[in-house]
Amino acid sequence: MVIIWSFDTNPGSLFCPEQFLSGGQSEVEATLNLNAMNQSPNPWHVSFSYARALQNSVLKTWKGQPENIEAAKKALLVRAKANSLAQLGKYSAEGEAEEAKTGMFVKGYTY
Repeated sequence: MVIIWSFDTNPGSLFCPEQFLSGGQSEVEATLNLNAMNQSPNPWHVSFSYARALQNSVLKTWKGQPENIEAAKKALLVRAKANSLAQLGKYSAEGEAEEAKTGMFVKGYTY
């Protein structure tokens, strides 16, 4: 599910960033959706709530262990570069790790 919200319905009257929530999507799926939204020029900034879609593989790599910090930094850089390209509409999922393609939806999960 993708939810889009805006501060204003008239993009010309105010800078109106468009955001979508990526909850439950895999990192790759969320990045592909961001990329799709940026395939043509937009009169406003289009982005998404990064949350787990940016951090999931980083946290799984780190596991809270000091010896995994460098590997986690590298994983974060991979996700940051992918989403940077997606914001420009230039992202390709080619070469993405299988872990990043795994969805994060958990049926019945409650906070």
